[in-house]
Amino acid sequence: MEQIFELQYAVDTFYFLVCGALVMWMAAGFSMLESGLVRSKNTAEILTKNVALYSISCIMYMICGYMIMYDGAWFLSGIAGDENLVQDLLSASAENGFHGDSVYSDASDFFFQVVFVATAMSIVSGAVAERMKMWSFLLFVVVFTAFIYPLEGSWTWNGKDVFGWFNLADAGFSDFAGSGIVHMAGATAALAGVILLGPRKGKYGPGGKVIAIPGANLPLATLGTFILWMGWFGFNGGSVLKLGDAASANAVAVVFLNTNAAAAGGLVMALIVARLWFGKADLTMALNGALAGLVAITAEPLAPSPLIATLIGAAGGTMVVLSIVLLDKLRIDDPVGAISVHGVVGLWGLLAVPITNPDVKFTGQLLGAATIFVWVFLASLVIWGIIKLVMGIRISEEEELQGADISECGLEAYPEFVIE
Repeated sequence: MEQIFELQYAVDTFYFLVCGALVMWMAAGFSMLESGLVRSKNTAEILTKNVALYSISCIMYMICGYMIMYDGAWFLSGIAGDENLVQDLLSASAENGFHGDSVYSDASDFFFQVVFVATAMSIVSGAVAERMKMWSFLLFVVVFTAFIYPLEGSWTWNGKDVFGWFNLADAGFSDFAGSGIVHMAGATAALAGVILLGPRKGKYGPGGKVIAIPGANLPLATLGTFILWMGWFGFNGGSVLKLGDAASANAVAVVFLNTNAAAAGGLVMALIVARLWFGKADLTMALNGALAGLVAITAEPLAPSPLIATLIGAAGGTMVVLSIVLLDKLRIDDPVGAISVHGVVGLWGLLAVPITNPDVKFTGQLLGAATIFVWVFLASLVIWGIIKLVMGIRISEEEELQGADISECGLEAYPEFVIE
């Protein structure tokens, strides 16, 4: 029995770590996607933000975020070095029922959770691109990853009462891998920042005219999308939490299949809608359509059939095109479409769960979505507002014209492009 337990422990822990590494690789995807969709004069700055936010997220979640979210601090407990760990876990499983329990180390759980935090924060980076002060952004990263996200996560994945008022688990809220908990939360924080920040210079003309500001490197944006697509298999697949038995292995295979199907459906539908609406096959809409499909299926990638998963992703792909156009009409400037992809479609992902999971109710999903949105938006608005008052959040008009690379980083990503 002990040997079987040790083997399952090793398999589940290794699977958890590999999936966490795939999710960490999504940081590269966000970096490539965002640097491809901004202008060349802002490339070095947005890359700096992405590598810095990942590092800050890891530190802050370790210091206090994990304790707030899960009442745990593995690095203080000494469990990672406990020689009797397996025997202790075996005894605990014998008391609580071994079969069907997830078996992995606290350290691997922390690692898997911390890369989710960084993913949520990466969503904010693209939405505020090309006009936000880098150090103001990084200060917000500290607060979001240490407090705002972990508290919201404690109400959802850890089942704590919302400020002692009500319990989302009792209301029937379900979010398998984070359409709302991760993606909508990141988009909501971004929305609060964008509202206070304002649009880029030259983005909107008189009479409600929207002026396109093309990205500098669409091949890089496409590469970023494929990296995110690949990383999402760890994002959703890892949320099964284990691999060490036949039922779990089959569940992982279904999650991988449905995740891929939804992304494909989202891309194709976004491409079709763009062609019908704009008369052209818009690559940026197609890329965001793939991401929208991935976000849409994240709330429930296990219950749908592959065809239903494709349709859920296709609906997300349609919504993202409509949302990007609508936000532009509302003069909400989002250079990479992050608010539409992760926010609007994140909400759709939550509301789609009851379609294939009869145990989940729309009322529970709506309550969960409202709780996440209200908390994250208000908390983020307050923090952004304080930062704006204390040190400002926007670079000067001259710096924006010159590009954030020079003003914030003192170097250019493409120096050979400069005309002497």
